[in-house]
Amino acid sequence: MTTEQMTGAQALVRALENVGVDTVFGIPGGAILPAYDPIFDSTKLRHILVRHEQGAGHAAQGYAQVTGKVGVCMATSGPGATNLVTAISDAYMDSVPIVAITGQVASSLIGTDGFQEADIAGITMPITKHNFLVTNAEEIGRTVAEAFHIAGTGRPGPVLVDISKDALQATVEFEWPVQLQLPGYRPVTRPHSKQVREAARLIARAERPVLYVGGGVLKAGAAAELKVLTELTGAPVVTTLMAKGALPDSHPQHMGMPGMHGSVGAVGALQRSDLLVVLGARFDDRVTGNLDGFAPHAKVVHADIDPAEISKNRHADVPIVGDAREVIADLIVAVQAEHEAGRTGDYTDWWRQLDAWRDTYPLGYDTPDDGSLSPQYVIERIGRLVGPEAYYVAGVGQHQMWTAQFVKYERPGAFLNSGGAGTMGYAVPAAMGAKAGAPGSQVWAIDGDGCFQMTNQELATCAIEGIPIKVAIINNGNLGMVRQWQTLFYEGRYSNTTLHSQKSPERAVGTTMIPDFVKLAEAYGCIGLRCDRAEDVDEVIAKAMEINDAPVVIDFVVHQDAMVWPMVAAGTTNDDIKIARDMAPDWENGD
Repeated sequence: MTTEQMTGAQALVRALENVGVDTVFGIPGGAILPAYDPIFDSTKLRHILVRHEQGAGHAAQGYAQVTGKVGVCMATSGPGATNLVTAISDAYMDSVPIVAITGQVASSLIGTDGFQEADIAGITMPITKHNFLVTNAEEIGRTVAEAFHIAGTGRPGPVLVDISKDALQATVEFEWPVQLQLPGYRPVTRPHSKQVREAARLIARAERPVLYVGGGVLKAGAAAELKVLTELTGAPVVTTLMAKGALPDSHPQHMGMPGMHGSVGAVGALQRSDLLVVLGARFDDRVTGNLDGFAPHAKVVHADIDPAEISKNRHADVPIVGDAREVIADLIVAVQAEHEAGRTGDYTDWWRQLDAWRDTYPLGYDTPDDGSLSPQYVIERIGRLVGPEAYYVAGVGQHQMWTAQFVKYERPGAFLNSGGAGTMGYAVPAAMGAKAGAPGSQVWAIDGDGCFQMTNQELATCAIEGIPIKVAIINNGNLGMVRQWQTLFYEGRYSNTTLHSQKSPERAVGTTMIPDFVKLAEAYGCIGLRCDRAEDVDEVIAKAMEINDAPVVIDFVVHQDAMVWPMVAAGTTNDDIKIARDMAPDWENGD
């Protein structure tokens, strides 16, 4: 153990270096300012000055998701800290490991409504895995070590460390390594062998099993094990929005994404199953639809590292608490034992039905009659031309669903998006963080014009810091998903969903685009391109791919009334899935 005298701020920076941090996204301000002085001298930390604290939080998420490390963001007290809340909430919903470090007013001012005071620990208590308020400089080093341990182990998630300004300014004897003091924190990773054997027994006896795979499989790094289990059992697999790439889209047993905008085959598989083997998923309402009508004839094996998820939404007949990688590895052994004992499931009839659904109702889209650009075509061509080795980062809305549907994911971790929270503005800063974490990879943000306008200021950060992301704006001039709902459920009454097409009666011309995304990109130091014709899409994408020394923004002007299909309307059951307006699949015949 080494001991050295330094300020609390120096202790913070030294602790961050010692736990392996190499990148911090943040903005300085009064209460956190003491920490920025030793950051200036650090040779191990790269600080990326963002333009908004929300951007810092999402960038930390993107960084964490591509590196497998804990992402770090930093902000000052009051509004600086509260601007992080949206990203912290997003990370909590999607189990992304980040540590948010915030400055706090001096300890003598806490509770007095001091300038830029906010109880950020209290505000974030429901949306963090844990949080700390540090007012004693001696606790800084240990708290940082504990925060990173909590964020990155068990079910990953965000941890907040709020440090008072006087603690940062005080002098302290800094010791490292430190002894963690977390007596109540013991995440279970090893599954119970009896439960695993019972799960294998059910798989061998089932006639219509489905492996329902969630984001926990990706968090556990269990894609290889999942492929072995898939092929060993012969069962169909569905991967949720957060699990895209856990099994390659091209795998013959992969039925696609389930849920509100999932494939008919995936939804049908869940609905008609007699056994759900749920791995690292949480029965999210966007997957289940009306829970009372979800998979009504299925027994449930539910494996999750978080015991709070087991039987939270759907009763588990066989609950298994453990890390998905270890659960799947043990399941492989147990299923093999069933096979060696002569107990192997016969899924011939099941696959006949599944193949009928898959062949009859493939994902597809219509080309607009007026010759305007199809957004699905744009996204499909990006995926095809850019390839499976890139990272694709989506915002939230129609373009997010199309990116899930029409880009083919062949490897784990290639798709980043805001799933649980559905945060508009996620894509650009998350792509920035992803590119900072994987500078040798192509990173494409596929964003909507609504989402893009919430956090596009981070393009300035990208340009200045040398982070050359690509941004494809799917520009339909509207809040697209909201417009779709207004079309379907509000009789086409488009209340406050048109974004930047403004009539100009004084000049009697067509429309003025506000803002002009190409000019905006150029103002931020990026390359701006525009495309509104199908025949130009490939050329524009290729041009963007050739530019690697600056961020590139492409304004794809697309048809405003394209819709995401299939769709399960909110409040209905998955049996009510529509493949187009007023069109439903024939579940029994698949034709």
